Amino acid sequence: MVVYPKSLPMPLREGYGFTPVSPIRRSNKVSGRSVQRRLYKSVPTVAAVRWIFSDAQALAFEAWFDEQLVSGSQWFECPLKVPGGIGVYKARFVDVYEGPTLMGQSSWSFSASLELWERPIMKGGWGNYPDLIAGAPLIDLTVNQELPKPK
Repeated sequence: MVVYPKSLPMPLREGYGFTPVSPIRRSNKVSGRSVQRRLYKSVPTVAAVRWIFSDAQALAFEAWFDEQLVSGSQWFECPLKVPGGIGVYKARFVDVYEGPTLMGQSSWSFSASLELWERPIMKGGWGNYPDLIAGAPLIDLTVNQELPKPK
């Protein structure tokens, strides 16, 4: 699988966000309550991303997009920041990127929508323990700062 070049920066924080595709089908009834059901367990998520590149990085990005991704049609491994930290996700471009747009004297802005193969969420039963997940930073501080060190 194609890998996002390490020499290129990660997407900017500004405007960065995820929009999951709904896995739910809703059927409205003539009378009574509507029926909802989950159609798919694995659904894509669309990430709005934006980069700022130098001249050389912009040239490299456009060449990589055209040649390695076959004009953006191929899946690739991309590092992205999600609530759980930075991870590598399988992604592809929804359509061609917007840009390059000149910013300042010699920086170039590119923006695009990436389709992620699956939602960037914790898997493996962690949904049963939301209080443990939400309290993890407090547990980390307690263990590493408050408890006595082993001798």
